[in-house]
Amino acid sequence: MTLTRTYTEVDKEMQRCEGVGKLVVGTRLPFDVYVGTGAGRRHLFDRGMVFTQFARDVLKEKGIEEFSVDRPDFPDLESYLSQGGRQQKLSESDPALFSEYAFEKERYYQIDRNALIQGTEVPFTIYLLHGFSFIILAEASEERPRTVDKTALSASGDLLIRTTDVPRYNDYLKACIAQAGPATGQAGARIKAAVLRENSKVVIKDLLEDPRSGAKIKESTLLVQSMIDSVLQNRDAVYDLLSIRNYDYYTYTHSVNVAVMSIGLAASIGMEREEMEKLGIGALLHDIGKSAVPSDILNKQGKLNFTEYQIIKGHVTEGEKIVKEHRDIPAEALPAVTQHHEKLTGKGYPAGLTRNSIKLFGRITAVADCYDALTTRRPYKTAFTPFYALALLVREKEDYDCSLMKEFIAMLGRVV
Repeated sequence: MTLTRTYTEVDKEMQRCEGVGKLVVGTRLPFDVYVGTGAGRRHLFDRGMVFTQFARDVLKEKGIEEFSVDRPDFPDLESYLSQGGRQQKLSESDPALFSEYAFEKERYYQIDRNALIQGTEVPFTIYLLHGFSFIILAEASEERPRTVDKTALSASGDLLIRTTDVPRYNDYLKACIAQAGPATGQAGARIKAAVLRENSKVVIKDLLEDPRSGAKIKESTLLVQSMIDSVLQNRDAVYDLLSIRNYDYYTYTHSVNVAVMSIGLAASIGMEREEMEKLGIGALLHDIGKSAVPSDILNKQGKLNFTEYQIIKGHVTEGEKIVKEHRDIPAEALPAVTQHHEKLTGKGYPAGLTRNSIKLFGRITAVADCYDALTTRRPYKTAFTPFYALALLVREKEDYDCSLMKEFIAMLGRVV
């Protein structure tokens, strides 16, 4: 009798393998996909990702013939296989539902669970984003604070607070730093990194609301210096400073991630401290021009029409105007803002620059910006895994600086 399914030799009861030919192009995968076994096992595709022809090409190019899923996903795999993926064929989400979500989203602020310390009290209500719904996870106020417990720390999904509670959140972060004091070791470093990252997000959020604030620009410069200090003292700080992958998209979180990865990449290629500071401030402010883009376009579900795309592209020139107004921002930082969407092939925007016309800062932020966008979730699109996102970038290697790409892949080796 011929076996139609094979099982891994290692832990075969917990992991099931199938041929990659059973994955159907155009379907949304209802399970996480892994390749390899043991120490070499890699997380390739996230549950909810659309399996495209390009994804199939990646598997073929890498000689991958089998994929595996974990035991909890066995029923979903069985259902998918029995239907040939038909029940997972894509359909358009309800536009009215999404429109309501996009409007409501502006009233919330995304926080990182790593900045919440178990046993401490928070004076603000914590919400959980589940699909298009905002669910109360832990209700609290200044009069009735709530102790952070495992429920909040282990909840699956984005954690949010009301934007009106951001000042209280800021006070909580400062208290965490004071409580950590001179804490050393891995735990202390992670707390400080989480607080630095969250403070940076708050400042960028404020800047997006008031992009001409000189005080916030100065705060941004100090935050960049702190990021550089952390990375130069410990290269692994890059991982602690990054917001966890799979977050829903928020411009302020994306901006901080791009700054952190740009600084990490600069350190990897041996850039001098003074130059790193200029790059860091440019990378942190690379999307400041999105302050001029309406939120309904920024959050739009699906493909933009021609007019909407032109408005989105305009965030680069708007950002250039804003940055040039601030005398405290060095002119050398500007290419990170103006060139992060340029491509070596000339297919980028706004100027269609090619190769040597694109400055080093523009090349660095282009890689970091694209990678973070690919690994960030949208309500209508799941995040790509780091492994798959880097495969996409490598596939488009003519658009990006190959030497920088190699350093970038090596830097992110621990999360891929």
